[in-house]
Amino acid sequence: QVQLVESGGGLVQPGGSLRLSCAASGSIFSTNAMGWYRRAPGKQRELVASITTGGTTTYADSVKGRFTISRDNAKNTVYLQMNTLKPEDTAVYYCHYSHYHYLPPDYWGQGTQVTVSS
Repeated sequence: QVQLVESGGGLVQPGGSLRLSCAASGSIFSTNAMGWYRRAPGKQRELVASITTGGTTTYADSVKGRFTISRDNAKNTVYLQMNTLKPEDTAVYYCHYSHYHYLPPDYWGQGTQVTVSS
C-alpha cells in the first residue's frame, strides 16, 4: 500500500502562481513515477505532469513552459510549481503514484482544488 498526502492549492488570480506538494509513504518502489492529473468541471481527468525517480518528466501541452514538476527522492515527495495560471487551469488536481513508471497509476491522492479567478 502507498499513501499520498497532498498540500497546496487554493484560489489565485489569473497570472498568479501556486505550488502543490504530494508526499508518498508506504511500499515505495524505486521504479516509480509520481505526478499530477486534473479534472475540470464537465471534463475527463487528464495528465498534467509526471516525473520518474530518474528525473524524466512528461507534461501536457497545455502547461508546458508554465508548470514545472520536480521531486525529492529522499522524501518521496513531488512538487508542481504552477506559474502564469489561467482560468482554464481551474480543476481538482490529483496526485498519482505508479509502482512502474511505464504503467498507469496505482494510487491516487484525495485531490486538491485549484481555482483561477479574478
